Amino acid sequence: MTLPLTLFALLIALLAGALFHILRGGGGWRLLLYLGLSVLGFAAGQGLSMWRGWRLLTFGALDMGAGLIGSLVFLALGDWLSHIENSSENSV
Repeated sequence: MTLPLTLFALLIALLAGALFHILRGGGGWRLLLYLGLSVLGFAAGQGLSMWRGWRLLTFGALDMGAGLIGSLVFLALGDWLSHIENSSENSV
């Protein structure tokens, strides 16, 4: 992928993370978490689509569909894991 296409992919991933933050809310640390997870998920989705040869909403060499699906999966999983509370009670 070329540098402009990589920057466009980064822009799309960061936009998805920011929109998820607007929908779910939270503070600054949660925004950083969502942005990071979105970029990692987009890269994972893009890599998976390149590896398997899948094509969904392509834009040149960039597969935006698979990238956005990967981003949403990572965001949902990260949001779910970040809301798990640690129980300090001993049940024994």
